Amino acid sequence: MKKPIIIANWKMQLSFKEAKFLAKEILSRIKKKQKERRFKDFDIVLCPPFMSIAEVAKIFAKKEKSKESVLSCGAQDCFWEEKGGFTGEISPLVIKELGCRYVILGHSERRQFLGETDEMVHKKVKTAVSLGIIPVICVGETREERDKGLKEHAVFTQVSRALEGINLRANQKIVIAYEPVWVIGTGQAIDPQEAEYMAKVILQRAIDTYPLPIVHNNIRIIYGGSVDSASIRSFLNQETINGILVGSASLRAEEFVKMCELMS
Repeated sequence: MKKPIIIANWKMQLSFKEAKFLAKEILSRIKKKQKERRFKDFDIVLCPPFMSIAEVAKIFAKKEKSKESVLSCGAQDCFWEEKGGFTGEISPLVIKELGCRYVILGHSERRQFLGETDEMVHKKVKTAVSLGIIPVICVGETREERDKGLKEHAVFTQVSRALEGINLRANQKIVIAYEPVWVIGTGQAIDPQEAEYMAKVILQRAIDTYPLPIVHNNIRIIYGGSVDSASIRSFLNQETINGILVGSASLRAEEFVKMCELMS
């Protein structure tokens, strides 16, 4: 049985000090509620800005060494080569060394503002999987693609290209996040039934690509796009959606922990 997952993407919204403070505040609030809530029944991942990763990872690691931390650290991107003359890029080996178990890849903002292509996303996914980092592959249609009736084609193509030629082993996992580009940052999530329909499109492509045991045990399909504590359950109650990728709502400790409480 796959654990549900909630992933916080802090984007480039916080200073170094602000990221440390928010991580401590979220961890503190979760600790206080652990007696009444089963936070071990799902995975919680925080993806801070790059310069804050080391400090945030240390905060999570301060729990007793004999116990697994409730929170995991993730990165918002990485390069597809482990090392080399790639000025300004972030090595996947470095984020792994810093304690990142997850990495967000192919986010629509990187595709839109930085020219990231399906081929680039594919190379990053392949490298992350090979190093034991769990990629969170973002896919989703634009408003123009939606208006033209191409949303299924757009998402199907993005998933196909991201996974092409990548053979998952039993110990390798991936997360695929459906994020319709046209709702990100709007504060208005799409209808949960529509999100479930698109999750099924993604699931079908995964089934076409991998053996059923791998799909059932190693691939989680989640939704992202203007989700908050008021709407989170309507998405988690869907059959195929196995978690949430959270943007702006994760920047408020009280709101994010409330969302975590609603995960189980």
